[in-house]
Amino acid sequence: MQVYLVGGAVRDQLLGRPIKDKDFVVVGATPEAMLAAGFLQVGADFPVFLHPTSKQEYALARTERKSGHGYQGFHIHASPDVTLEDDLQRRDLTINAMAIEVKGLFDDTPLSGEVVDPYGGLQDIAHRQLRHISSAFSEDPLRVLRVARFYSRYFDEGFTICDETQQLMRQLVDSGELNHLSAERVWQESSRAMMQTSPHVYWQQLYHIGALASYFSALDDAWQDSYSREIIQSALYFAGQMQLNLSQRWALLMASLDRTLFTSEPITEPTTDNKANGKPAATQAIAQIGNTAKVPKAQTQFATLFMLQASHLNNIESLSAAQQIELVQSCGAHKQPDKLSQLLVTAQVLRLARQHIQIMQALSSYHAINMQDIDPTLKGAAIGEALTQARIDHLRKSNHVSL
Repeated sequence: MQVYLVGGAVRDQLLGRPIKDKDFVVVGATPEAMLAAGFLQVGADFPVFLHPTSKQEYALARTERKSGHGYQGFHIHASPDVTLEDDLQRRDLTINAMAIEVKGLFDDTPLSGEVVDPYGGLQDIAHRQLRHISSAFSEDPLRVLRVARFYSRYFDEGFTICDETQQLMRQLVDSGELNHLSAERVWQESSRAMMQTSPHVYWQQLYHIGALASYFSALDDAWQDSYSREIIQSALYFAGQMQLNLSQRWALLMASLDRTLFTSEPITEPTTDNKANGKPAATQAIAQIGNTAKVPKAQTQFATLFMLQASHLNNIESLSAAQQIELVQSCGAHKQPDKLSQLLVTAQVLRLARQHIQIMQALSSYHAINMQDIDPTLKGAAIGEALTQARIDHLRKSNHVSL
């Protein structure tokens, strides 16, 4: 019997990141041997056991063979003759397919500290690459979401998804396999990605490969407008930097569904034209996404409240006393004052994102104009004046900017 620390714990140890959970693979063991050692089996058909004291997971080395649709459509084979390399090969990415042998079931001290790396995970860490192990990657549609989540997690460390893996992800999307994922697993991966430092990267990647249509079709439609997409991605970036909670981040993502939130003009109440059945169309879209992707009620309600109160949240200083009391009551702030504070912060982050995009457009216009774009016969101060005016004209012609 050989015991190995595997997966995320090895990866994060090599990256110098905190280790949250430890997972182990046991080679050469049987379920009977694990039970006799006092371990508790998790599930009847899955060879995973909980340590009797630490409650950490110890899985028997196993292989998987595709036998149906979705991430559950696999036949699992676990026996003492399955090698560590066989077990690691079934994993998604090379950086998740490394192991370190430990002394035994009841002593997780590394035996030598040597990293077992049969598929090039160490090299991919050095090159900051997220790369699939084999073509078997295409057998599990959940890996599309997992890779996008890992991308959002390690984006700040310079990781990218290699082109071949991107291609397999697109093929999985095109095959329709994502439609066989349970909504619960989609939300589990998406909510975990939302709480990373760079949550915008997850949604940007899914949009890029066409993976939003299955469970977030309204969001996919809204993001066809590049300006809306840029603002929300910027807002999610700031949300990650400012450590906003899940409800706030979800509300910012759902803000994609209301185009009026992206204007630099004061936000007004929804008009009759964008209402349906007495409610703004955007709030209906939030409810539809919530039902399709099994979004918890707390996140859906917060996003809906944010959408309905956006006009007031963005114009607090100009509200009358009556409007301020109405806002307090509508947000339930008389019972939950923190909720109103969270809504105000969310509104300010969205405003910050709009301002950031606009000033980046100005910076782009500044760099877009040089000496070749003005009259070559100009001299002295006239050169600077002409450059400035040409940059102003360029910015005025840019999308979404009216000066």
